[in-house]
Amino acid sequence: MNRPLILEHLVTLRDYVRYATSRFTEAGLFFGHGTAGALDESAALVLHALHLPYDLPGGYFEANLLPDERSRVLDLIERRISERKPLAYLTKEAPFAGHSFYVDERVLVPRSPIAELIESQFVPWLDAEGVEDILDLCTGSACIAIACAYAFPGAQVDAVDISTDALDVTRINIDRHELADRVHAIQSDVYASLGDSKYDLIVSNPPYVNSAEWRGLPPEYHAEPRLGLESGNDGLDCVRLILKDAGRHLKPNGILVVEVGSAAEALEEAFPEVPFFWLDFDRGGDGVFLLTADQVNQFFSRG
Repeated sequence: MNRPLILEHLVTLRDYVRYATSRFTEAGLFFGHGTAGALDESAALVLHALHLPYDLPGGYFEANLLPDERSRVLDLIERRISERKPLAYLTKEAPFAGHSFYVDERVLVPRSPIAELIESQFVPWLDAEGVEDILDLCTGSACIAIACAYAFPGAQVDAVDISTDALDVTRINIDRHELADRVHAIQSDVYASLGDSKYDLIVSNPPYVNSAEWRGLPPEYHAEPRLGLESGNDGLDCVRLILKDAGRHLKPNGILVVEVGSAAEALEEAFPEVPFFWLDFDRGGDGVFLLTADQVNQFFSRG
């Protein structure tokens, strides 16, 4: 690549979005961490590098870039291709449910369809005004926990993860959003450190990729922590633990919402008698189930 020639001939913001799209497509990059394809990811990369909002009016794409801006954008394009890491790890930022979060290689990149449920306050399954306690299991960056804190301003939220590295990122985001009085980072293997705490909502995006599937994932996924993705031969090791003791930690009118993604079929095969309610999403996504406290108590041991 003749870098001086590129910097000379690519002038506008639109030029760099077009160039990045072509390069990303040529390199065969994988997009599954918050963007739908090469064009979306290119626009996100360029806008981030220039400190511009993602809803930038179209006319601005004809604006000329200064030489140092061109160089900064090109550096990021080259890193995305050479390192094969999700864009969020290069920018250290990811959007979720209308908020921005710090992310790095210690946590998964936020991308769960649960964001849509949070934005709608889990209607009709919860009465927002009555929600006082929320548990986010496998919290990682705490994007779900913090988004829930915004959606339910009267609630206390426990953000739980087994990984102390992930919890370091959790705390960064709690501080960034100034929510230390309501969002609490807790190191725990699922419920082990929670005592008798009970919640109106238990929500989780746990690891659910089976071992064979994990081995075949693109490099962008292997850049993420394996602990946050892979969960045994059928992908359900962590989900089983969540289900087993959820009844001890749900209030009588509480609900359990868990994303299992590609393990949805395996889950139904493992528990054919359980009436998992599979949620639909306007913005895409699937593999998220809901169970009421009564259903959890009926079908799973309370230990």
